[in-house]
Amino acid sequence: MNRSTVIRFLSAFVFVAAFATTASAQQGPGARAGISVNPDQFYIGGHYDTGELVDRVHLRPNVEIGFGDDVTTVAFNVEALYMTPLPRSPWTFFAGGGPGVNVYDFDDGSDTEAGLNVLAGLQHDNGFFFEVKGGLFDSPDLKIGVGYTWTR
Repeated sequence: MNRSTVIRFLSAFVFVAAFATTASAQQGPGARAGISVNPDQFYIGGHYDTGELVDRVHLRPNVEIGFGDDVTTVAFNVEALYMTPLPRSPWTFFAGGGPGVNVYDFDDGSDTEAGLNVLAGLQHDNGFFFEVKGGLFDSPDLKIGVGYTWTR
């Protein structure tokens, strides 16, 4: 991973954190950005948090577009999250995972592969979150990202 990729990631982090506002329920659309390993990329994307479907379980389908490592990646993910608030804290821990479809676009063609993601992270009451995502099968091996969910 080169220096410009790290600078873009940190810039996205600062941008998301700067515009975060206080909110109580975390249901609505959002934005995300981060870096991935294998392929080594910077990615941006969007998601929608359904809010609590059943006891502490949320769905957060998302689309992520990755750039770098001589390939463009478009990932379509449907992720279920189990969320548990941390005692006496504005932070909530979440963990979960789900299936994904990854489209890899190379200079000489493209390839579409199914994958599976497992993830964990922390989300602040204001909508800001960060997560670490591991990919199984044909998903990127590791993603580290930040995001923000606007509430309705």
